[in-house]
Amino acid sequence: MGIWKKYSLLLSGIGVSFFGNWVYLIALNILVLDMTGSAAAVAGIYIIGPIARLLTNFWAGSIIDRVNKRKLMVIADVLRGSLILVVPFLDSLWIVYAILFVANIAAAFFGPSSTFYITKFVADTDRRKFNSIMSMMNSGSFLIGPAVAGVLIALFGTTWCVILNAITFFFCALCIARLPDVEDENLQYREPITVKMLAADWMVVKGFIQQDRYFIKIYLLFQTALMIAFALDSQEVTFIKMNLALSDQMYGLIVSIAGVGALIGAAATAAFVKRFSLQLYIGVGMILTAVGYLLFYSAVDFWTATAAFIFLGFFMAFSNAGYDTFYQKNVPTTIMGRFGSLASMFQSLLQIVLTFLLGVMVEWFSLQIVAIGFATIAVFMALLLCSQVFSKQHGQYYAEGNMLPVSETKS
Repeated sequence: MGIWKKYSLLLSGIGVSFFGNWVYLIALNILVLDMTGSAAAVAGIYIIGPIARLLTNFWAGSIIDRVNKRKLMVIADVLRGSLILVVPFLDSLWIVYAILFVANIAAAFFGPSSTFYITKFVADTDRRKFNSIMSMMNSGSFLIGPAVAGVLIALFGTTWCVILNAITFFFCALCIARLPDVEDENLQYREPITVKMLAADWMVVKGFIQQDRYFIKIYLLFQTALMIAFALDSQEVTFIKMNLALSDQMYGLIVSIAGVGALIGAAATAAFVKRFSLQLYIGVGMILTAVGYLLFYSAVDFWTATAAFIFLGFFMAFSNAGYDTFYQKNVPTTIMGRFGSLASMFQSLLQIVLTFLLGVMVEWFSLQIVAIGFATIAVFMALLLCSQVFSKQHGQYYAEGNMLPVSETKS
């Protein structure tokens, strides 16, 4: 049975949500920039999410691991859709930030829950191809979303873009609601959440971290490089509009054309699953993604910026699909919610620090010079990651098939 047919509801729901997110991101960047005229205010959009996750994830994982993941995903999507629906009717930046803050709290529950559900619902032998298709759908949204956003903004303004995103959350919730529940060994241990339980949960996660140092090393190197890239994303619209002196429509066009590279890259990740190793996807994919950011912020006009975006989009598809598969294979499902929440806390803190640091340095120095410096650091981190990924004595971490996570085989 084909991957699409086998997992159609899950792919459809999340795929439509991807599309809405890209439309929304373009609209929100422009809405805030037009509202304030401030690059710092736009950067604030990228800080709100990490702050919300940072304040939520130290206790969210304990809840996630003890409740029905499918139902939790549905509730989170309905809540996010309802909140986003309000955004275009607000005229205060701080109220917009508050809405985004609450929506990101809901997202803190959705992310680890969906990772658990995919790990349980998708057969181990199907995961890398499934993740590649997910990446392809995200890339397709990356291609179509900005184009649709550009048309909607030109014809109706940013309001309809945001409303469309809210509708996609409701559609995703409907698809997930129609999926079956998956086996969940933690549900039999339901009990009230207490401080003592939270402390015990974190000791379990600490034990996993201490036991599996190699996995943590790969996680830290990959996420550090990725969070530098995310920090650079916060200055993307500012660089295109101010440094390259391009219009809102040209910004949407660049992102849309760049989606071609991401879409081709995602299709390639699905096509080459049996030809290229998981190590190649993660290590080389991340190096070339970081190089793509370096090329983008070295751009001097529309064409060089677009070419760089196509390049980084192509290789980011490989690194993301590879890392997702590596994560699903090596994190035990019994602690996936708790570890995922802790991981998200680390990522959020790192993203806040890096985005803030980048924003402050941009006020002191040239945006292009600062961004190139950050991208160079990302390339260096990716090179370290690649050297560890191809370590011969850790090949079992990348073997795909019906195998237990390495941490479970050790216990």
